[in-house]
Amino acid sequence: MAAYSCGQLTGKISLSGLMVMKIKFFAYIRDYTGSREIEYNRCTTVQELLDELCIKYGKKFRELIFTGDRQLSDEIIILVNGRNIVHMEFLDTPLRPDDEISIFPVVAGG
Repeated sequence: MAAYSCGQLTGKISLSGLMVMKIKFFAYIRDYTGSREIEYNRCTTVQELLDELCIKYGKKFRELIFTGDRQLSDEIIILVNGRNIVHMEFLDTPLRPDDEISIFPVVAGG
C-alpha cells in the first residue's frame, strides 16, 4: 500500500513512525481508484480528503463522489471508523491520523 499526504507520496508508515489514515474503497468505486485500500497522512476533514482523492483519481472519480454543485452525491456513503458521516459533521467531520475511512456506493437489492 502507498501512503499519501494529501496528494504526495510519503513512504511507508514504519519509516516515519507517523500513523496514517486507512482509506478503503468498495464495489465499483475500486474501478475508479484501481485499489481496494490506500493509506494517507493526515487530512483535517472528510471534505479535504475527498478533494485530495479527486485530484489523485481525476474527473470521473470526482463526478462519482460529488454532484455538479460540489455536494456529496446521494449515491455515495462514507463511514469514518464505522460511523456514517451523515450522523457526524457530514463533510466537515474531523479526521484523526489513525482513522479508517470507507467509501461505498449506495446499494439496493431485494
